[in-house]
Amino acid sequence: MDKIPKVKSMSIWIFIVPFLAINICLIMITQFHGLFPNQEDIIHNTIPYIDGGTSISRTARVFPTYLVFKPAMFFTSYLLIKYWFYNKEIINSVEKNHQNIKYIVFFGVGSAILLILHSIFLGIKFDNDIYKLFRRVVMLSFIIFEIVAQTYLVITFYSLKQSLLNYINPNILRLKMILVALLIIVALISIPIVSLPGNKLIKHALEWDYFMGVICFYILTYFMWKPSTTHK
Repeated sequence: MDKIPKVKSMSIWIFIVPFLAINICLIMITQFHGLFPNQEDIIHNTIPYIDGGTSISRTARVFPTYLVFKPAMFFTSYLLIKYWFYNKEIINSVEKNHQNIKYIVFFGVGSAILLILHSIFLGIKFDNDIYKLFRRVVMLSFIIFEIVAQTYLVITFYSLKQSLLNYINPNILRLKMILVALLIIVALISIPIVSLPGNKLIKHALEWDYFMGVICFYILTYFMWKPSTTHK
């Protein structure tokens, strides 16, 4: 259980880093127009979480916002890879070779790799339909892999909760399960919206709010694990 403090501290940064990155990019591109050599890149006042005035990629793919976004996503991906492997070790310390471990690692580490790919190609302009489709598939795959990994993880911890009572707060674990269930439901409901043309503002607002829901999983992880002084 020596990995619990590492997972606990790591999870707070997996929330903070992307949260700050996307919102710093938003503030830069809407408020500090003088930073942008290409004035066509600037965006006027919007609160995309509510009005869907812009997408995350639109705020992060131009100079100089990509100097904030890309390093932040690379660092987050690195933390995610370590996060999923540390959770594997925690589960193994309770139940060796749990049936869900291979799925947790595959989808968890896979989501981090997809986030790296998305960050690498963000902002690269290439007028080709296959390339545009590739970028969309990478982003969609990241979301799917992340939600599947989160689902397997909470299901696994819930199945082991009696063995982990000295380490976790069951109420927060239940909140994590509710959050994952909501993310799945919203994703299923949103399929017709995102797959059909139009509804740009709704799609943008959904993108911002959904991303916040995904990273909130990690802030709940921080609160789920009890302080190390309570570990026996």
